[in-house]
Amino acid sequence: MSAAAVLTPEPAPILACTVSRDVSNFDLLIEDMETELGESWGDLTFDDAVLFLTQPDAEHLEFIAIAVDGEDEDDLQRISGIISTAKEKGIRVILIAEEVSPIALHQLLRLGADDFVPYPLPEGALHDAIERLGQGDAPAELPEHAQQPTFNATGGKDGVVLAVHGLAGGVGATTFAVNLAWELASLHDGNKKATGHPPRVCLLDLDLQFGSTATYLDLPRRELVYELLSDTAHMDAEAFKQALLSFNDKLHVLTAPVDMLPLDLLTAEDVERVIDMARANFDFVVVDMPSTVISWTETVLNHAHVYFAMMELDMRSAQNTLRMLRALRSEGLPAEKLRYVLNRAPKFTDLTGKSRVKRMAESLDIAIEVLLSDGGKAITQANDHGLPLAATIAKHPLRKEIQKLAQSIAELNDAAEAVAQG
Repeated sequence: MSAAAVLTPEPAPILACTVSRDVSNFDLLIEDMETELGESWGDLTFDDAVLFLTQPDAEHLEFIAIAVDGEDEDDLQRISGIISTAKEKGIRVILIAEEVSPIALHQLLRLGADDFVPYPLPEGALHDAIERLGQGDAPAELPEHAQQPTFNATGGKDGVVLAVHGLAGGVGATTFAVNLAWELASLHDGNKKATGHPPRVCLLDLDLQFGSTATYLDLPRRELVYELLSDTAHMDAEAFKQALLSFNDKLHVLTAPVDMLPLDLLTAEDVERVIDMARANFDFVVVDMPSTVISWTETVLNHAHVYFAMMELDMRSAQNTLRMLRALRSEGLPAEKLRYVLNRAPKFTDLTGKSRVKRMAESLDIAIEVLLSDGGKAITQANDHGLPLAATIAKHPLRKEIQKLAQSIAELNDAAEAVAQG
């Protein structure tokens, strides 16, 4: 063996490649690729990618990171071909997208991209995406309290839809939605007079960006949710069931997706299909809405039997309520479906506070029908522990108020069914 052969080591195999029109437009991606892979990565243009992926040199590739921006939307067919070729070769695909329209993003993800990261890259986002690729071969075990649903998705039901919409940030809409759903699912617990089967309850988290139902119930977020929402046209009852998780064998939850996605990734037709599927298989469907009003908010409002509007006793809630009512009335939408819920309401002995509530309702020309106590730190702690209030602070006034509301909803539904059958 010559000295030259000893001193010249074999180059490290290329484990990953970036694919883009011009990688210099994605300098943060270059930095993160160097951090994660050192010299074991390369760069390809769109023109070179398909040819390289079919060469023996591509055998060691673990993934490609396809970086696209708004200028690449006219080249979707070629980018789609790159994704398809990579999938045929068993190479994972991470999509890096900057200012790409939801329709284009939706199309590229449907072709089989394994993960999506927005650009500019958040700190550690590429590292996390690469780790998720490695975990994709073996499904993670579900915790004991979170299991696949066991019911038969045969349809035949006509569930009551209860939407929850926070009219301002931090008003407790998700806490209310999660615990209302849990109380509805627990109506038969300890009730010796209860007859028939316990109601089957589904909680849909439609806040695709900041949905927290998974956190509040300590449930894992799974790629199955995105797969379901990205192709609702081919959704059947079994696919819907597989995307759900059962919390303590009682409450069935469609969590928000793993990654932050554009709210308009869903169309009104997508949302309608999901709600219709849930209604066909559950007695009650609780929908946790994003605080943003978007195109399919109207769809949920039209399908909801009750649309809970959460607010607090402050100026921002009052102004946002006026904006909401103005928007609904200008579009001829059923604003009368809104039921106003005041969270962190004044205590019974706070006469000044009660007077403020009355003046607020009069000035907005609304009826505030549900008053919820201020739960304080105990509520935050229960949410952080991933448990319903009933499991941690069962005697707390807020929990009792939500339980009472759930019982009232169930009784009204039973009375309506009795009238319909009689």
